Amino acid sequence: MRLVSSGRLHATFELGDLQVVSLRDGYIDMPPTRLRGTDGRALDELPPEVPLADENLRLSVNAFFVTDGTWSLLVDTGASNVWHVPGMGRIYEALEEAGVERGYITDVAITHRHEDHVSGLIAPDGSEAFAKLERVWIGAADASVFTGRLEPIRERVVPVSEQVAINDWATALPAPGHTPGHTVYEISSGGEHLLVWGDTVHVPTLQFDRPEVSWELDGDQSRARAARAALLERLSRPGHFVAGAHLDSPGIARVSPSGDGYALEYLAAPIN
Repeated sequence: MRLVSSGRLHATFELGDLQVVSLRDGYIDMPPTRLRGTDGRALDELPPEVPLADENLRLSVNAFFVTDGTWSLLVDTGASNVWHVPGMGRIYEALEEAGVERGYITDVAITHRHEDHVSGLIAPDGSEAFAKLERVWIGAADASVFTGRLEPIRERVVPVSEQVAINDWATALPAPGHTPGHTVYEISSGGEHLLVWGDTVHVPTLQFDRPEVSWELDGDQSRARAARAALLERLSRPGHFVAGAHLDSPGIARVSPSGDGYALEYLAAPIN
């Protein structure tokens, strides 16, 4: 997998015969007390390698577009205007910068039901963001999110309850824990594999080295911890890469074992 080009809000990579575009929706600041130890309590202190912005953790919010030139898949959609946070909801601008026509996107895969991943299906003006949308893949246990502003899309939802192929190169893999329906999408081509995840890791400067650290908003912290451990082991195999919604943008990296945890090596320099 290699970087082909990049801009202010996107980076384009090659994975085998596929093109993978990382899209920056923005960032959100969260208090460090969101991080939890195995006892479920907030960590006493953070190691110095975890950066803070005005005493908060700064989490990138990314989405990923994959295409073989004929078929395409958008994984996650950002927050649209649901979060009133400056700098969020920029996925549409990122798609335009990357030269991706959102009017041609027919398939969207959602990692889980939280607003910063699913809300971008509806544009700030209330219209559907993807005019030719045919299918939205999401974990079956998270499919209840399609009410209210997302109600118009409900009939196009494809609930995922087990491992299932979306197309010739994309497979949905249930990984519950953060939410009951949290799902990872494996993209494969030319002997290379990219795991696109949502909230498996929130703080990459800490949770790769110490994967036992969980997140306050994990619905089931024990199950989320187990899912993270399994996915990290999978990522340590040759030819595997990760694309993370909250890894530092553009959020695509390789993972290798390191001590009792793992080391993360970005394929492109993170954007602040």
